[in-house]
Amino acid sequence: MQELRELYQSMILDHNRKPRNFARPAGANRQAHGHNPLCGDKLLVFAELDDGVLRDVGFQGSGCAISKASASLMTEAVKGKTLAEVERLFEGFHRVVTSDARAPVDVSAIGKLEVLAGVREFPMRVKCATLAWHTLRAALHGDESASTE
Repeated sequence: MQELRELYQSMILDHNRKPRNFARPAGANRQAHGHNPLCGDKLLVFAELDDGVLRDVGFQGSGCAISKASASLMTEAVKGKTLAEVERLFEGFHRVVTSDARAPVDVSAIGKLEVLAGVREFPMRVKCATLAWHTLRAALHGDESASTE
């Protein structure tokens, strides 16, 4: 179990130090600002939505390691997915990170995002992990901003 935690920590640190898709995609036609007033995380999420498919996605901004790693992992997970698939992934991820830390949870539906399941043990960090997701959802629905409050 300790080895697994260390692997998860190293993945989070890697995605924080070298975030994937940390740019505005050239074809972006949607965007939203995200803000977590509790800890000051601020993100811009950009999406290229074409014919119901998320062709490309990226982000910019600043925040804690959990916030940046979550945004980085999210962009990798949702790229190329349909809106329905993105929504199912959002729901699955949200269910995992907001569930009771003492209860068993099925992480099979969220793939590599499982590395962030540990934030459920730290309720103050859940908003950091979900900020990018709420911001992407806002962008895809045509909203200009999202907040964790």
